[in-house]
Amino acid sequence: MRYLYFIIMRPILIILFFMLIIVSVKSQAQKWQPGHFTDVKGNKEAGLIRINPSGKAPIKGEGFIEFREDAKANPFKLSASDLRSFVIGKDSFIVAHAPNNEYWSNKEFDFVKVAVDEDLKLYVAKEGGSGGRGIGFEPDIGAGIGTGGYGGGLGGGISIPIGGGGSKEKTIWYFGSNPAEMQRLTNQNFEDIMTDMMGDYPDVVDKIHAKVYVLANIDKLVAYFKQVKEGERTKVKGER
Repeated sequence: MRYLYFIIMRPILIILFFMLIIVSVKSQAQKWQPGHFTDVKGNKEAGLIRINPSGKAPIKGEGFIEFREDAKANPFKLSASDLRSFVIGKDSFIVAHAPNNEYWSNKEFDFVKVAVDEDLKLYVAKEGGSGGRGIGFEPDIGAGIGTGGYGGGLGGGISIPIGGGGSKEKTIWYFGSNPAEMQRLTNQNFEDIMTDMMGDYPDVVDKIHAKVYVLANIDKLVAYFKQVKEGERTKVKGER
């Protein structure tokens, strides 16, 4: 009887566990987090940033964040066209415009996360949203649940679009030397682009060619690349 009770309750407990994770991650993402932004004139200012504020955007058709100098200061909104970039923890985000052959719903300018910062860069964003959000992103703040790309299984993340509202849609990956040259990463160009991007690390390239990493699990490739890169950096540092 106890065994039957366990069989029945186990999936319910798992679902409840996942729901608690989602609530926890969303709650954390809504808090003010230490960071800094760089405006269009190149001025940098540090303080607290909130990435998914509620309310109306200061400029129609643009993503926005909220900023305050410290916990006692009054917050104010910063529209995408006011900024070049902002940083929260280890995560960097830049202002971008949809590539020429794409359209971001209700957004002329928005933010994308820099997933790999090499000469050829990798960017990631979230498409869609029930609130008409267009593009959003995932802060790197802990475990999450999802499918494919950044939300692939436990330890990925959940979509938290900038500006409030919206819901989780699909992950979009872009590549380019800078935001103005962003192009969509696809199954067709994945191997060539990622080989070019990560070519300084043969072990990573070998796994790309062996199809260990493909577009569907690119989040795992990014994690492995950073691990290998850090290992090489530590090795070189130790030899000095």
